[in-house]
Amino acid sequence: MAQVYDLMQGKVSRLILSFYFPMLFTNLLQQIYNIADTAIVGKGLGDAAVAAVGNMGSLTFLVVGFSVGLTNGFSVSIAHSYGRKDMEELRRCIASSVVLSALITVILTVVSVVFLDELLRLLDTSSEIMSDSLLYGHILFGGLICTIFYNMCSAVLRALGDSKTPLIAIVVSSIVNVGLNYITIFLMDMGVDGPAYATIISQLISALICFARLRRIEMIRLHRSDFKVEIGMYLELIRNGIAMALMNSVTAVGSMVVQFFVNGLGLAYTSAFSVCMRYLNLFIDPACTAGFTMSAFTSQNYGAEKYSRIREGLRVCLTIAFVSYIIFGTVLVFFPKTIVGFMLNEESTIAIAAEYLPPCGIMLFAVDFLFVYRSGVQGMGYPLVPMLSGIAEMVMRILIVVLFVGGLGFVATAYAGIAAWVAALLMNMFAFYLILRRKQKQSITAK
Repeated sequence: MAQVYDLMQGKVSRLILSFYFPMLFTNLLQQIYNIADTAIVGKGLGDAAVAAVGNMGSLTFLVVGFSVGLTNGFSVSIAHSYGRKDMEELRRCIASSVVLSALITVILTVVSVVFLDELLRLLDTSSEIMSDSLLYGHILFGGLICTIFYNMCSAVLRALGDSKTPLIAIVVSSIVNVGLNYITIFLMDMGVDGPAYATIISQLISALICFARLRRIEMIRLHRSDFKVEIGMYLELIRNGIAMALMNSVTAVGSMVVQFFVNGLGLAYTSAFSVCMRYLNLFIDPACTAGFTMSAFTSQNYGAEKYSRIREGLRVCLTIAFVSYIIFGTVLVFFPKTIVGFMLNEESTIAIAAEYLPPCGIMLFAVDFLFVYRSGVQGMGYPLVPMLSGIAEMVMRILIVVLFVGGLGFVATAYAGIAAWVAALLMNMFAFYLILRRKQKQSITAK
């Protein structure tokens, strides 16, 4: 029988760090092989190919981000059941999550593949990269089942306190992904379809590794009776899952609007923006991982009604986020040209990217802290606040870009992101303390 991990007993800092670091390495590997993808594409196929792949970034965030939010929302309900030590409810919750995930997979795959051409045109995609963006996107979205399969399996494992198995899965899939990228581009002379196929294959491998681990956990071994339709269970999962999925999606819409304005500035700006997003995603990853850790820790302890431990967990996760800010904010402020030069070739494009990164580095703490507070709110089962904060992010991105891109140019897109981070942080921080204080008062009154 495989082991599950109880985050409700023991020293908080030790539990959080032991959960955090395997997940950190997992997420960093994912970001590193995304950067490796871009570097291989850039050096093998040129800056235009980087623009074609990067142009898909906001659309990928829209579709894949929806599925990630969905499965993360499901994992909150799963962790609550585990925190209550209700194994029958736990199995039913997992079974219902599987059914909903399968349904969403079919819908997302059909919609994203059918409407990809129209969406790319809405982004004002350059004719020079349209065919490559379509090719890359059709393959990526056609294999969405592999992505959601992995997200669902890893989300269940995290809900049960296991962050080590996803690390093993990503180590293996990262090696496969980078190897396939090199083979398809440099040995097989493929275009952007090579990295797309490599991504799908590597995600399938990581999903199968996580699935094999889940099958060994006896207490969650599902039976036919676990799949019995329970309206209450489905509604709870939809409430958590859809709200968190919509949060990611409305944020992605704001990113798509920014992408539209960037594409309108010219191909060099599209390439530069693509590389900037790669580095930002990498450098916020440690704090994002602290957020995932906060979600799993909060979910289990909330189910067990151990509210004081949630506050302790917050302090540890915020400390992690602050250390991450100091390290990576410094790199973005002082070494922007150095890092973007690894992926871009043209000096003019490098200079554009180097203009974007320093302001983001100065304000990186806002998005780092946002991950922690937002995940805490989600972990307590209040998905509406994060969803509303996602709307606030979207509004701020669009507003700042529309008002200032004409006068400030490309750097206005950086300020749009910063404004979005700050607005969402304030909303989630206020909600976290309000909810936790109220639950602690209710707990004291009940006793």
